[in-house]
Amino acid sequence: MSRRRLSKQQRARIARIQEQRRRLADARAESLLGNGDASPPVEGRVIVRHGRSLLVRGSEDEAVHCLFRQNLGEIVCGDRVLWQPVDGGAGVVVALLERDTVLSRPDHAGHDKPIAANISQLVVVLAPRPEPTGFLLDQYLIAAERIGVRGALCLNKADLLDDTERAAFRQRFAHYEDLGYPLIQVSAKTTHGLEPLFERLRGHTSILVGQSGVGKSSLINALLPNPELLEGALSEATGLGRHTTSAATLYALECGGEIIDSPGVRSFRLGRLTRQELEDGFPELRTLKGQCRFNDCTHRHEPGCAVRKALEAGRIHPDRLASFHHLAAQAADH
Repeated sequence: MSRRRLSKQQRARIARIQEQRRRLADARAESLLGNGDASPPVEGRVIVRHGRSLLVRGSEDEAVHCLFRQNLGEIVCGDRVLWQPVDGGAGVVVALLERDTVLSRPDHAGHDKPIAANISQLVVVLAPRPEPTGFLLDQYLIAAERIGVRGALCLNKADLLDDTERAAFRQRFAHYEDLGYPLIQVSAKTTHGLEPLFERLRGHTSILVGQSGVGKSSLINALLPNPELLEGALSEATGLGRHTTSAATLYALECGGEIIDSPGVRSFRLGRLTRQELEDGFPELRTLKGQCRFNDCTHRHEPGCAVRKALEAGRIHPDRLASFHHLAAQAADH
């Protein structure tokens, strides 16, 4: 069913209501600040956000329920912030600290909407079923390249395959390993089946991405020591109920890393990219930059094309070049 289009008056009314809510939230935050103590702001990490409420991890790993000022912009899971303690053990976030990285995706209006901040690794989860799509996988890896974080592939549900099928499944993605993307084969249902993933996550703030049905949620539950207790603690600390778990959430791992569970990355789209930006997202194309005879080479049929030459020599996988052409055609349509 198509979405009903709102009239100009309805859109204006919704905008007024949203602005009133923002003003009320700001007034509440300012009131809390006025009643707070005189201690200086302290640094914290955003564990989860729901509306104008944040759960912030303090310097002593305590979870603090905070509000934040509207003029700080879009605060997301993983952000580093300065927060001011107020009465009742709560706080108000007064500053958003500089981000190392931020993962975004376009909203319905085509504007980049941040999903998670300060990640250092993006792990794409694949499974034998549902059938993996290389096109979606390549979009995730382009996103990792563009924000400068490590990309890796996690082949899940290995227990569903026999030895021959498991080897064939891994071989299907072997060319990604040649590009520097590690392949991690795991199973959440077998003894020590998660050891390779724990090793890859250690020391990183990672986000797991992948299409619905690949077992991402099961993996995260298996990685966390007591996921139910953690979810209950989040709900109790925020006072927002169990639905807070539908928002991006930062968890500490026993292996020494962190993981962000975000429902917002199950169906992923890249924002608007120029052709040059798109080429930079493919490491095998990036290394050939400037080597084609023509500056505007489309890598389809032009003479002297370095990319076609590398394809014929087996240095570029045909599926990767097909993904590039598909995305380039979409970019040209914008």
